[in-house]
Amino acid sequence: MQLTRFTDYSLRVLIYLGSHPESLATVGTIASEYDISRHHLTRVVHQLGLRGYIETARGKGGGFRLARAPERIRIGDVVRDMESGFELAECFRPGESTCRLLPACALKPVLAEAGRAFLASLDRHTLADLLPPVQSSPAKRAAR
Repeated sequence: MQLTRFTDYSLRVLIYLGSHPESLATVGTIASEYDISRHHLTRVVHQLGLRGYIETARGKGGGFRLARAPERIRIGDVVRDMESGFELAECFRPGESTCRLLPACALKPVLAEAGRAFLASLDRHTLADLLPPVQSSPAKRAAR
């Protein structure tokens, strides 16, 4: 199973934003950080905004940040929202299958079960699980 580049970039953007909660990010900054096309990343950011994962601030000094806490962003939801089609094989595409094994194919239910298990596994994780541990500042360590 392979996620599309669009979903991969979506997860990278969310990880970046979760790792930098104190500031607004820009497409240029993330594109440079991850060596991603600005054009492609702009489309990713737009979709993340439409889906409610990020919020944007326009104008000078603008950018975007997470719209909710990393603990409230399930990875399975991101994958479902960003994948344009989640068909594991041709026979999962409605009206497009030329499979000669249908309708008696025993493979389709096995693949469907595997797809559900894959997403269920991702549902057990949030963006917070993908972020590096928070480093405490010297002032916080001294206060302990």
